[in-house]
Amino acid sequence: MSKRRPSGDGMVRKRDDGRWEGRIVVGHKQNGEPIFRYVLARSQKELLDKLHRDMEVYQDAELTEDSRMTLGEWLDRWMEDYAADTLRPNTLRSYEQYIRCYIKPYLGDKVVSRITRVDIQKLYTKLKKEGRVHNHPEHGYELSDTMVLRIHAMLHRCLKDAEAAHVIPQNPADGATVPKASYKPKQILTREQMDTFLAAVDGNKVWRDFFYTELTTGLRRGEICGLMWQDFDESAGTLKIVRSVNAPKAGVLEIGETKTSQGRRTIRLPPSTVQRLKERKKHAVSQWIFPEPLAPEKPVRPSAAYYWMKQILKEAGLPRIRFHDLRHTFATHALTSGVDAKTLSGILGHTNASFTLDTYTHVTPDMQKTASNIVGGFLENIFGKELKPWQRDAKTSPEP
Repeated sequence: MSKRRPSGDGMVRKRDDGRWEGRIVVGHKQNGEPIFRYVLARSQKELLDKLHRDMEVYQDAELTEDSRMTLGEWLDRWMEDYAADTLRPNTLRSYEQYIRCYIKPYLGDKVVSRITRVDIQKLYTKLKKEGRVHNHPEHGYELSDTMVLRIHAMLHRCLKDAEAAHVIPQNPADGATVPKASYKPKQILTREQMDTFLAAVDGNKVWRDFFYTELTTGLRRGEICGLMWQDFDESAGTLKIVRSVNAPKAGVLEIGETKTSQGRRTIRLPPSTVQRLKERKKHAVSQWIFPEPLAPEKPVRPSAAYYWMKQILKEAGLPRIRFHDLRHTFATHALTSGVDAKTLSGILGHTNASFTLDTYTHVTPDMQKTASNIVGGFLENIFGKELKPWQRDAKTSPEP
């Protein structure tokens, strides 16, 4: 029985057509036969340079027969075997779009184990310049930096699983240069605008409690639509956030988990919100805190909440903001009112406080100014107003 050849082992020969050919072992089939990677060059020196680079890459890689599939085939398998049971429906739909519209047309037919970092970088450059499927009146076919970044995040995750499964030797998306996310400026309602909005919605019996709760909790749209009475503890004044409602374009309501594991949380409500929910519960006809008006056995549709928000804003003469900007409004006013980032991070269901601060960098200058005033006042209490510490040191130090 022949000895099993280790990954990275290779051979070199000169072909009849004058070119040099080399091959190295990159893995083994199920029956133990080696899987080779072939390299061609015009000279022996050029071939050896290529082989040495490949040997470093494939040393101990031990690829499987799946390494011969195309990237498109691996993406299909990854979506079915890896992503389907771990990702939320909305995320799955987004990933399917990224694969179909942006990755397969450019790299789908290339063997997955032969894709390089250069290939990945060229993909991102091409997508940035001409990746948009439909011509945009302002941006043409140029894809936004944020979208390229999202595609990279998905592709990197997919190829990381391919590396772990010995389908590729290394993740070619590692170290790729990607654009920074370019989010649209956040719009928030000022305190005066919030009062105007709440006054306008107060006359709407269906939506007044919904939007009051939103502006005092900052819940995501799917989260507030998914609230049930069992989540509300009126004696403790708390609300559990454990599910989210989503309605894809097909129109069928999907009730699932929150956006992230940190999204499952219990928040303490302001007394005014507790009182509103207590009064609302007395007349409840559904298990949902905010049921669909014409079908109370179902939760309210997120699209309906968005529509009525737009209507109320228009009638009140307020800026045309997104629903998510109500969440930004809550968070911004909470920070400026003195709520610390760690506490706010828990209320919003963010992964950590640093993400909260990064998201609301427009608030931090005011917070820094407030902090500096507090520190300044503290030092004045210790050292007095007339002499600063460095001035006192200078006055009391002996002259040379």
